[in-house]
Amino acid sequence: MKVTALAIPDVLILEPQVFGDDRGFFYESYNREKFREATGMDPDFVQDNHSRSQKNVLRGLHYQLPPKAQGKLVRVVVGEVFDVAVDIRRNSPTFGKWVGATLSAQNKMQLWIPPGFAHGFVSLSDDVEFLYKTTDFYSPQHDRCIQWNDPTIGVDWPINGSPVLSGKDQEGVGLFEADIFVFE
Repeated sequence: MKVTALAIPDVLILEPQVFGDDRGFFYESYNREKFREATGMDPDFVQDNHSRSQKNVLRGLHYQLPPKAQGKLVRVVVGEVFDVAVDIRRNSPTFGKWVGATLSAQNKMQLWIPPGFAHGFVSLSDDVEFLYKTTDFYSPQHDRCIQWNDPTIGVDWPINGSPVLSGKDQEGVGLFEADIFVFE
């Protein structure tokens, strides 16, 4: 597994070793021991989620407040997305900054988004299936959403026109109106 830190070094791209031939391919999408060796972290994943989206569907920017903050290990098994992590740790030198990466079924890359980050993605292909592991369970009372197009964050989403949003995502608030936390 190859691990690359993004511009916000707590957010990591993971590239698995893929074994392929004329029959198809095989790779380990997650191995706790190899993850720990490659990253120095040992997250306790407690929940797996799977979503399906059509082109231009934008989900995010979602996060959970402590004590239910979630780290996420995300990947795409069908299609392609532009995936984003926004640092919402008020005491961080990169507070309010974002990083993004294109994840696809073809490139098989994964993104590690630690607790203290808001997360979102936009579907770039007609059909997307998105999988993610979380370090805490979904908790509706701790769940929050920041406005996907908050100008103070300035995510450069690679879409033309308006994205397709859920009611929850249409109600997202600005970064400085959001419930943010001090996280180390």
